[in-house]
Order: sequence, then C-alpha cells, then structure tokens
Amino acid sequence: MDEMVAILDEDNEVTGAAPRSVMRRDNLRHSATGVVVLNSAGQIYVHRRTPTKDVYPSRYDFAAGGVVAAGEDPFHAVVRELEEELGIAGVELTRLPEDDYADENTRYHAYLYTCVWDGPVQHQPEEVAWGAWMSPAELVAKFDEWSFMPDTLAVLGPYVRSLV
Repeated sequence: MDEMVAILDEDNEVTGAAPRSVMRRDNLRHSATGVVVLNSAGQIYVHRRTPTKDVYPSRYDFAAGGVVAAGEDPFHAVVRELEEELGIAGVELTRLPEDDYADENTRYHAYLYTCVWDGPVQHQPEEVAWGAWMSPAELVAKFDEWSFMPDTLAVLGPYVRSLV
C-alpha cells in the first residue's frame, strides 16, 4: 500500500496529500523528522540504511526519522519513526531548530530532535541494516570517509560538530 504523505508549500503549509511514490517521483515538498539519539556517555547512534530504501539506499545515517504522513502531527511522526526504526519509546525529546532541505532526490521541512537512550536498540529490518554507537569525534571523522545521507549531514551535521 502506498502511504499518503502531506504535501507542503514554501511556507510549510499543508496544501494536500499524495501517495509516497508520487511525492518521490515528482520530488514534492513534504515534512520529515530526524532524531539524533545519544546515550548517557555522549555517544551517537549511527546506522546504515537497507539497500531497499526509496531514497539514499545503503547510506549511513545518524538520525532516526522519516516522512510525516497525511493528517499526522509532526511530533507524533517523530515518536512513531523513532520507535519503528530503532525500537526506542518513552524518551524525552529535546527539540532542535527546524530546517529545510532540498536536492534532486528530496525536498522537505525538517522537524528535528535529540534524545538520550541507554536501552537496547532494535532495528526495523526493512529500514536498518547495521548500527553502532560512536563518539561525536569518531562520527565527524567518518563524514569524509563514509557515504552519509546528504540531508542529515546538512540539517544535523552542524549539531553533531558542536558536540566535538
């Protein structure tokens, strides 16, 4: 089933909805979420996306997140995506500044958060192929070595660099 996605105008107002496949095909502006997960030691959870993802397959990422569904509150999407992707629920989320991102593959308004989690991480097998904890310095050193999600680097890279 093709998930319905909220479509935005340049002022971040919802103007309608479209199937996810149409949103991707036409690169329609939408809302997305991103959560940087840290543990109490200050390490960041880094993961690699599966090769079946519809955008940026097999890339590394340091944020859990995804697309806001049609009719869904962005905060509820943050909570949902964090639990779906990494099995993390019931955490206090700290809001980071919102941002916008656009390239030839995706265009969205980002709702960004961070949280602290010391429990187990359970990958959603359809989305996450691998994951590990890294210090902010280790992660920043990998920015130039590994193929990361360009959108996460753009909207959350400065936050991670500020932790080094």
